[in-house]
Amino acid sequence: MVFYVHTGSGWISWTDDDKTKKVELRGGDIYRLRPGTLFYIESSLEMERQKLRINALFANAETDLHEPAATGPYTSIRNLILGFDRTVLEAAFGISGEPIEELVSSPDPGAIVHGFSNEKKTTVVVFEFMKAIFGSSNIFQSQSNKKKTKTYNVFSHDPDFENCNGWSTVVSKKQLSALKDLDVSVFMVNLAKGSMMGPHWNPRATELGICLDGPGIVRVVCSSTAKQTGCKNMIFYVEEGDVFAVPRFHPMAQMAFNNHSFVFMGFSTSAKKNHPQYLAGKASALRTLPRDVVAVSFGASNETMDLVLDKQHEAIILDCTSCAEEEFRILTEEIEKAKEEARKKKEEEERKREEEEKRAEEEEAKKEEAAREKEAKEREEQEKEEAEREKQEEERKREEEEKRKQEEAAKRAEEEEARKEEAARQREEEAKEEAARRAGEEAARRAKEEAEREKQEEAEEEVRKREAKERAEEQTREREKQEEAAARRAEEEARQREAKEREEQQSREAAQEEETRWAEEEEARKEGEAMQREAKKREEAARQQEHHEGGGGGGWGDHLGKEWGRRILKT
Repeated sequence: MVFYVHTGSGWISWTDDDKTKKVELRGGDIYRLRPGTLFYIESSLEMERQKLRINALFANAETDLHEPAATGPYTSIRNLILGFDRTVLEAAFGISGEPIEELVSSPDPGAIVHGFSNEKKTTVVVFEFMKAIFGSSNIFQSQSNKKKTKTYNVFSHDPDFENCNGWSTVVSKKQLSALKDLDVSVFMVNLAKGSMMGPHWNPRATELGICLDGPGIVRVVCSSTAKQTGCKNMIFYVEEGDVFAVPRFHPMAQMAFNNHSFVFMGFSTSAKKNHPQYLAGKASALRTLPRDVVAVSFGASNETMDLVLDKQHEAIILDCTSCAEEEFRILTEEIEKAKEEARKKKEEEERKREEEEKRAEEEEAKKEEAAREKEAKEREEQEKEEAEREKQEEERKREEEEKRKQEEAAKRAEEEEARKEEAARQREEEAKEEAARRAGEEAARRAKEEAEREKQEEAEEEVRKREAKERAEEQTREREKQEEAAARRAEEEARQREAKEREEQQSREAAQEEETRWAEEEEARKEGEAMQREAKKREEAARQQEHHEGGGGGGWGDHLGKEWGRRILKT
């Protein structure tokens, strides 16, 4: 597995000689895992992280096993483990019961799962299981501990080629030792706006490209021998995420639009002595050939070929303003042309189908007309035969009618005689029936009178029962009325008693309040009289004192005493 980290970051962990190795991954990294490697990949847990996206190629690597590999890309370790029965699992892990049951019965979580905890324990369990089953993880042919495990990052190294129109780089075993025994290389091309990867082909390699940033145009040309097998020159419009393949010996060119750069990476399936051959520019392979040979091959003059081969001073990545737009226009026209041809083909098929249907309808109409003529002829013959049969039938009917009339006359005479005998017998039977009828009517009359008398008695009995029932119901209603009246009288007496008791209670409370008020007034009157006597005593004492002193202030003291008396009474 050769992979390129497109975006995001994370880690890849794998087993190597019973040990776990781990390498940090970041955008632009290239690395390789050997066949049978037990590994897992984790994405970064940073909050602002990009999705970890990886482009990978699974190549046919050399192996010591003389048969195809039994496992495919991303073979689940869970499937390898659960292929064994419980006995083997219990013996391998040295445990039994619930842990094995959980391992076997848990649903498949899928190839990509959300993050897990206790990483060390999980890794040890899986690797120990593989060691117990296979004896050693060396069967995975992992890299030796002595080999470097460092990835190669395309953005940390200078590109192989760069000019104002863009840059390109190739990572092979020279740059990454992990690719040493694998005929796979990784390439990346960044075309600036309005530029082109010059026309070229790979003599030994097939390219698998992945558009990382686009859009862009890819032009692929077929060789003359390839055209004999049905190959056609093609134009691809690609954008981010599209994958395109170009077989060996097929010239190609990649172009960027004027308003956007075109970035793509991919894998080359052969890295041994594969030197891309460019058709134009300073790196053109045509410059290595004699000019007159090239001119003859094109049917052009030497001067023209000199101009064609020497005019372009750039190499590999060339300026190509509006080339992608022109190719896209051609592609659009081809698509429209294909659609138009498909439409015309469909219309032609529809027209042919309609003509065939019309011919079929005409043929069917002719067949129907012939059938109608034949049917008319048969019907005419049938009508003649029918008329002849009808004539014969009429003759036969006339003969039968004459015979029938004769038979009917004889039959009527016999019937008349029989009718007379029947009338006599019928009169006799009617007389007997009349006598029986009269006797039956008399018996019925008597039975009817008896039934009416019984019915009348039953009706009178029913009336008596109904009257008795009504009298009993009337007595029941009368008792209920008397009971209701007694209950109402009892309730009225109870209400009157309660009203009387409330009035007596109110009278008692009013009398008690009146006594309390009179007691309070009497107490206040006594206090007023006491205060008045006290005032009079003070007034008398004051007059005596004034008299002894010979003064004439008695009037003021008398007035003061009366005022105090009035205040005391008010209080």
